[in-house]
Amino acid sequence: MTTNEPTGQATRERAARALATDADHALAAELAARSAALLRDLREAGRDDDPDELRKQGDRRSHELLATELAARRPADAVLSEEGRDDPRRLAARRVWIVDPLDGTREFGDPGRPDWAVHVALVIDGFPVVGAVALPAKNEVWSTATVPAAPSRGPAPDPPRLAVSRTRPGWSAGLVERALGAELVPLGSAGYKALAVVRGEADVYAHSGGQYEWDSAAPVAVALAHGLHASRLDGTPLAYNNPDPYLPDLLIAHRDCAPAALRAVAGGDPTAGTSPGRET
Repeated sequence: MTTNEPTGQATRERAARALATDADHALAAELAARSAALLRDLREAGRDDDPDELRKQGDRRSHELLATELAARRPADAVLSEEGRDDPRRLAARRVWIVDPLDGTREFGDPGRPDWAVHVALVIDGFPVVGAVALPAKNEVWSTATVPAAPSRGPAPDPPRLAVSRTRPGWSAGLVERALGAELVPLGSAGYKALAVVRGEADVYAHSGGQYEWDSAAPVAVALAHGLHASRLDGTPLAYNNPDPYLPDLLIAHRDCAPAALRAVAGGDPTAGTSPGRET
């Protein structure tokens, strides 16, 4: 007997989603909002402080809030945080919270920049089924707790808008830009770029410069809940809670743009063998 892998994948994902509770969705949104408020206050109070020290304080204090609350309110669940020690026991857990306490640390320390975020996701059996992304500078939280009943989209912009790193766009951005004739939208923070697609400020976010699971888990959960395409650059599903949390590439796009974007990057990195550094 053969197995239809796409069908099996979809079946497992539906089963995982059924295990997430309304309380899980609400908790992700609540914790993202609380960390966002903490970071806004810290940034305001530290306007005259050393930017690097402000960044360190932001990472640490947001992590402490999220870790403390998850330990108290979901004690049976595992946690993977960018700012915490990786506990290998998470690999045996079905429910794992994957958090980035401050995504866009560099931008957080730059006065006036809004492109930084807080990520809170719950992964069940490897699927990002619960997520919340706070955009503190905009006082917004986008989550799987509240999504449009029927996500809608008007005519696709011409040219389409491509969210890219403001410092080191990866090879995939160049391929998609040329193939789609896209207009570049340079931004910091992986979460902010992903949410630019959700919020309608961009149509595609193609990333190939290296990321970790905490960079994408919550944004992908939110994007999928809003009816967007989210996958690896080769079109395969994004899988989470791996022994090595490195997850180097990502495509989030409106569904009318996704096929052309996937075709554009199908040949892989044309500069393979070089080492341009991590895209942010």
